[in-house]
Parts: sequence; structure tokens; C-alpha cells
Amino acid sequence: MNSDSSALRKKGIILVLIGAILWGVSGTVAQFLFQHQGFSPEWVVVVRLLISGTILLGIAYKKEKHRIWAIWKIKHDAFSITLFGILGMLAAQYTFFAAIHHGNAATATVLQYLAPVLIMCYSAFRSKRVPTIIEGFALILAIAGTFLLVTKGSLHTLSISGLALFWGLTSAVALAYYTLKPLKLLANWGSTIVVGWGMLIGGIFFSFIHPPWVFEGEWSMPSIFGVVFIVAFGTIIAFYCYLESLKYISASETSLLACAEPLAAAFLAIVWLHVTFGYAEWLGTICILSTIVLLSVKREKRSVQVMEKV
Repeated sequence: MNSDSSALRKKGIILVLIGAILWGVSGTVAQFLFQHQGFSPEWVVVVRLLISGTILLGIAYKKEKHRIWAIWKIKHDAFSITLFGILGMLAAQYTFFAAIHHGNAATATVLQYLAPVLIMCYSAFRSKRVPTIIEGFALILAIAGTFLLVTKGSLHTLSISGLALFWGLTSAVALAYYTLKPLKLLANWGSTIVVGWGMLIGGIFFSFIHPPWVFEGEWSMPSIFGVVFIVAFGTIIAFYCYLESLKYISASETSLLACAEPLAAAFLAIVWLHVTFGYAEWLGTICILSTIVLLSVKREKRSVQVMEKV
């Protein structure tokens, strides 16, 4: 590897780590708004989607001009982007913030990282095949990690509320759908247009359920900073860094390094909001994040085999 390639790879690693850490920190900031400033997750979600979607589409328009409107001229794509906006983008955002609201950012973020295992199970079911040994081991780790995370190893009690567990698991399902649904759209239109429209559609739809002008909470300098951080740093900048990193490192490396997100959320929640996170929770977190390592290595091997056959 020459010096230029090494420098570009380091740039990719730094970018994905920045994006992942910003995502993790934004989850903890959201917990601060919900549990210390009285904000509702509904208001934060609708405002985040509307503002971020508008800004991302503005960025897309600057690069691609009127092409951002062309997606609506193809009926199939228009229907797909609408479904993605509501069942993918909105569902993933709301379930995640609801899990934080009823629990904490650390647990919610780790539970959401069950999504790759759900995608693996869906892929095996759709292909009508038995999971491989690696996939089976990843599934066992995911189940064990979830058990440790939500029970602290006890068979009799939950360490988090039932609602926190429900929304956390639902957020993993929503993230799996969010990941799988827009693949063709992303190939045809690019990530900025697809994510921009997905956010705006999700925000507009949710506005009929919870209008952005219906607000509850306490405005202060910390809460203003929190909202700005979630929208600007935790959404737009994090999204940009993550996508930019794909230019310099592989998707497998990106997904592995993105594991910094739950670690950042857990660390900040413990240090700043004094969330208790014991040995069982850390062991559960390691188990769940290990599934990402296993599935990423498996995907990398498959990619190499495909390249060898070409």
C-alpha cells in the first residue's frame, strides 16, 4: 500500500468514526432533552426530519439541480420513496427515540444494532436456506447479548421497562427495513436525494400526527444547543461523514467502525447522565457488537470469493 492509499484509508477511518461518534452522542443528547428538559420524542423527531430533509435536498439541488424532482416522475420510484419515508425513515427515527425516552441512549443504541442479525435471518429465509455456522453463532450471540442487556443476567426481572425493550426491538426491525428498502433507489438516485426525500416525507407525514408547532418542554441554552446538535451534527454532518467514508474504505470496514456509535452513547450516558451500566450490560453489548464483526467478516470473505471468480 503506497503512502497516498494509506492516507486515503486513514481519512476514511477518521470520517466514519466521526460520523458514528456523532450519532452516539446525539442519542445521549436526546436522552437529556427527554428526561431533563421535558421534550417529547414526537417533537424532536418531526423537527429533525423536516429540517434535515430540507437541508439535504438543498445540498442535492446544488449538485444535481432539477434531478431531485425527477424521482416523482417514475410511479414505481415515487411509491417506493414514499414507503421508505414513512415505514423506513420515520419508523426508524421514532422507534429509536421512543426507546431512549422510555429507557436510555446506551441500551436503545445497542438494541438497534440487532438490525444486521435480523437482515441476516430475513436473507436466509428469503433464500430458503439454513443459516451458516457463522450466521448461527451470530444469532446465538445476539440473543445472549439482548438477554444480558435487558435483564442483567436475571431470569426473573427486566433491568429496563417493558416499553424500552419493545421500542428498542422495534427500532431494530425498523432499521432493518430502512437498510433493505431503498437499495434500488440508492443505486438510481444517490444517497443524498433518497435520504433527503425520505426525511422530508417522513416529517410531513408525522406532522399530521404531531405538528411541529405543538411543543412541550423547557427552553434553555442547553436545550437549544441540544436541538441544534441533533439536527446539525447528529444528522447532517454525521450522515455526510459516514457516506464520504465509503469512498475510501470498504463497506465491511465502515460497518465495523460504526460500532463506535453504541460505545460513544454508553460512555457519554454513564459519564454525563449517570446511567448505570454494569458488567452484564457491557458483556451483552460486546456480544451484540460481536455479531457485527462476524457478519462483516463473512461478507468480506464472500466479496473476495466473488472477485476471485471474476
